[in-house]
Amino acid sequence: MKRMIVAPSMLSADFAHLSKDIDLVNANADIIHLDIMDGVFVPNISYGTPLVETICKGATIPVEAHLMIVEPQKFFELYRNLGVGSISVHYEACNHLDRTVKRIKELGMKAGVAINPHTNVNLLEDIVRISDYILIMSVNPGYGGQKYIPYCTEKIAELKKIIERNNPECLIEVDGGVTVDNIEEIANAGADVVVAGSAVFRAKDPAQAIKILQGVL
Repeated sequence: MKRMIVAPSMLSADFAHLSKDIDLVNANADIIHLDIMDGVFVPNISYGTPLVETICKGATIPVEAHLMIVEPQKFFELYRNLGVGSISVHYEACNHLDRTVKRIKELGMKAGVAINPHTNVNLLEDIVRISDYILIMSVNPGYGGQKYIPYCTEKIAELKKIIERNNPECLIEVDGGVTVDNIEEIANAGADVVVAGSAVFRAKDPAQAIKILQGVL
């Protein structure tokens, strides 16, 4: 299996011992992943600005924010100023996606486009040309701990073909239900980055789980 980039989702961290989990991720993973939910675009609310600021201050590796919210453009400068280096917005939440992606990049951050499980990857044929990464949701967004949706493996493979035609530098990120048991399938389909919450923070040995997901164990 190729070396995967692993981005643990802090949504599954132990907030009573947050600094300990931040240190764990800093020492072993590649990216810190923040799931920002507003209770409107998805049926859940995650965490607000103070917690984002705390995590960014403690981070020694890059921080990315996955905005599962309506009107995400309102928060780009705020998150950039807090220390977020990459932002992904949902295809389904943006009426002017090209403008939105360009704005993220104008602010000096990497720009990603996320899609829900039901959204066809062929709709991304044009936007991949200016995107740094595409985030495929492999569960229905809003909650952690869900099981991986099997047909998303085919979506990853199809997206890989689209990217190779239009922008080979664009990465594929997979978020939802990623485990040590299905990581090889996901990697072989063409994924470059995986988001893992429960698979890391609920493992008996989280550091070892990260290394297995990375493909170095």
